[in-house]
Amino acid sequence: MKYWFAGLMLLLSQQAFAQTLAPSAVPTIPFDSVPDPLKLPRDMYLGEVSGVAVNSKGHVFVLQRGNTTGPAYAAAAAQLLEFGADGRFIREIGHNLYAWSFAHAVRVDAEDNIWVTDKGSDMIIKFNPDGRVLMVFGRKQEASDEDTGPLKHPNPPLPAEPGRFRQVTDITWDPAGNTYISDGYINSRVAKVDKNGKWIKSWGDRGKEPGQFNTPHSIAADAQGNIYVADRGNRRIQVFDDDGKLLRVITIDVPFDPNAQPAIGNKPDPASVGTMSPGAPWTVCITPGPHQVLYTSDAYPGRIYKMTLDGKILGVLGEAGKQLKQFGWIHEIACPSENELYVGELLNWRVQKLILHPAK
Repeated sequence: MKYWFAGLMLLLSQQAFAQTLAPSAVPTIPFDSVPDPLKLPRDMYLGEVSGVAVNSKGHVFVLQRGNTTGPAYAAAAAQLLEFGADGRFIREIGHNLYAWSFAHAVRVDAEDNIWVTDKGSDMIIKFNPDGRVLMVFGRKQEASDEDTGPLKHPNPPLPAEPGRFRQVTDITWDPAGNTYISDGYINSRVAKVDKNGKWIKSWGDRGKEPGQFNTPHSIAADAQGNIYVADRGNRRIQVFDDDGKLLRVITIDVPFDPNAQPAIGNKPDPASVGTMSPGAPWTVCITPGPHQVLYTSDAYPGRIYKMTLDGKILGVLGEAGKQLKQFGWIHEIACPSENELYVGELLNWRVQKLILHPAK
């Protein structure tokens, strides 16, 4: 009898332990959204905010698609703005830059250089802290070329070329100063160049197998130089070493209200895997050390996820919507500290500054 009772108690304790690790037990993180965090000049307006980054001084860089008066199709839509730590407007960087076409992401490196990816021109631009161009990667189509026009999307895509990009998405750096470029909507790979801009290698191709990509949309590196790629179309984050060796695959499976409404459009098919699937990562941001955590977000149900670097979900926050503390397609997250986030939204044309209040 006592053995039966002991066995029952062991079983119950194992079940209780499993429940503590179950996705349903993931805590909701309380947070605030700072009202009006950026002070725009009179007659300046944000459009779709595709990128946001923060430098060592707390200055906020916003990459947005509002600087256009052209038609819906083929209009140049990219502008880079800098704001102080107090939210005051400082300047526009790269006014009428040759690379500006369709803004995608902005990042700031360890030396406060500002890097931008432009999906429309297939280019990456490195600015120094003063806003002068230091390096350019890729090349946009020539205005005089008779074949200039929208890029084709053959399936499978045409082979990628060293040094050229097709609808590039994001950039990050390892501790040695090497740059990693996620490329992109047509190419499906990660490219690596050294600190002087010399091409080293690339890895990945279109597909759903481990090490392949379907829209590598965002990229970040940890303090050890491991590379985290938001493989959005495959609904996963893939983690590589600095040479492209696959280390692990992270997926996000956190229950949500089945009645949750999307920010726009119809609810995604629950059986589908793709850009609008719950847990499909649009973003990836890793906080500074020594204790690093990872933040990512999805478009539906429109939440932000806080994770350990090995993929354990530490908490969730937010939902889709138009009000403060709600999100309309977060396109980039800046995470200067564990409990301070800046999120750039496409649908709501804004940057929200979030202050998290996790349980002690």
